[in-house]
Amino acid sequence: MFQQNKRDPMDPKLNARLDRIQHKIIVLSGKGGVGKSTIAVNLAVGLTRREMRTGLLDLDIHGPSIPTMLGLEGETIQQEKEALIPVTLGNLKVMSIGFLLRNPDDPVIWRGPLKMGVIKQFLKDVDWGDLDYLIIDSPPGTGDEPLSICQLIGNLDGAIVVTTPQKVSLMDARKAIMFCRRLHVPILGLIENMSGFICPKCGEFTPIFQKGGGKEMANQMGVHFLGDLPLDPNIAKTCDTGLPFIERFTSSPMAEIIQKMVDALMAASK
Repeated sequence: MFQQNKRDPMDPKLNARLDRIQHKIIVLSGKGGVGKSTIAVNLAVGLTRREMRTGLLDLDIHGPSIPTMLGLEGETIQQEKEALIPVTLGNLKVMSIGFLLRNPDDPVIWRGPLKMGVIKQFLKDVDWGDLDYLIIDSPPGTGDEPLSICQLIGNLDGAIVVTTPQKVSLMDARKAIMFCRRLHVPILGLIENMSGFICPKCGEFTPIFQKGGGKEMANQMGVHFLGDLPLDPNIAKTCDTGLPFIERFTSSPMAEIIQKMVDALMAASK
């Protein structure tokens, strides 16, 4: 059985960086296409709206989407002395492999050891400074990247698992939950995304992918249910235009749901 490793006492530089970050939270999903990165972006921005010093680490090495979602395409990483300086957006600090690619169309064709190295560099060499929260957007599944981050940090404050309501997604979300339990990573909660569609013209609700599967599964597995988010066409628009939904549609019912999730996250991680 895997166990979450303690930090390497022989790596004082890594430990010094991590000690300046109060809460380190990973966002996971069992499968791709459930909107995990969108959730991570809006949670991170929601934390800054609560005046939390927040960092967002994009660990989706093969498909980094965070720069696009935040309107940071074309930004590059600066280096000062021996440290990499994250890209800043207001009170949010952002790091992604996307900032290091010469061409956004270039594929990252790496095996495990190379990915492990860049993940360690993002934690050890990036000058995150003093943060209240570091939100880590992990690629889907339970492979190299989430395993590496859990073992390198050694004392993650917790994980948020994102799913959609249909059975095929819930099956993989269960695997993500069991992954956390085997690594002794606390599970802060489950979010059900794409939980039906509300027509913007008539207000009628349509359960495209069914509804309620996430809450039922959370109850079965003894996991806190953070809430569900319906499909909203404006989510796709804001992701493509680089302005987070929670900033663009601040007073919308869905933005209020996301902010409640942020508040629940803050309460759970204390």
